[in-house]
Amino acid sequence: MEGRVVRICIAPVKALHVVNPDEVELTHAGVVGDRRFWLVDRDRRLVNGKGHPGLMRVHPTWDEVSRRLALTFPDGSVVEGEVEPGEPFEAELYRTPHPSRLVAGPWQEALSDFAGEPLTLLWSERGAQDRGSDRGGWATLVSRGSLDHLGAAAGATEPVDGRRFRMLFEVDGVEPHEEDTWLGNRVAIGDAVVVPLGDVGRCVVTTCDPDTAVSDLDTLKALAGYRRDGVVEPLPFGVYCDVAVPGRVRLGDAVRPAQLAVQA
Repeated sequence: MEGRVVRICIAPVKALHVVNPDEVELTHAGVVGDRRFWLVDRDRRLVNGKGHPGLMRVHPTWDEVSRRLALTFPDGSVVEGEVEPGEPFEAELYRTPHPSRLVAGPWQEALSDFAGEPLTLLWSERGAQDRGSDRGGWATLVSRGSLDHLGAAAGATEPVDGRRFRMLFEVDGVEPHEEDTWLGNRVAIGDAVVVPLGDVGRCVVTTCDPDTAVSDLDTLKALAGYRRDGVVEPLPFGVYCDVAVPGRVRLGDAVRPAQLAVQA
């Protein structure tokens, strides 16, 4: 069954609101600029939606070419300027050393004030991906059919917003959890080709509305009811992929597993 890309979702600053471009250039290391920045607390621990869900209400705008970063806060205030990565900063991302640099400027102070504690804003040399190159994970995808199935299991009265899961690509036109059957196979998506490697285990962040940061849908209870165990991780929803062939991916592009790509 052939699908179509119906949403693209990147996060220039990990833990902040996501951005939905009409197209992206997918490289072997993912989308350049995706998760370019990340935050750590005073103990150099990753800051994410688990401890600071309110951060997803801060909207980033980032340009990789001009290196201009703007943060729009819920009160309408904007903090912006040109980023100059500073001194190297030693920190671990998911227990692995992650090459990063300090980001001097007004953004760190504004985010610290908003979060109510000192935060350090870091420039990620390669993008603060949830999975490193040892496991792949430079691209992720989930189907709208899976979102609808989860919504039914959770008793949702409205369609489940795919932005809760912060996946790079959202695909329509395939069966619920059909993406799980693509593991280990090549999948053409736009001009690129990816290879799904494993499922993505979910955490409490997905219970939060992506606009309000309010926990209003028990996604974890629903997944535990019908998808407790995954191939790689518990409470799986969506898959992570290696990038076999780089290329541009646009809204409306076809998504075809290898067998369909061969038949076309």
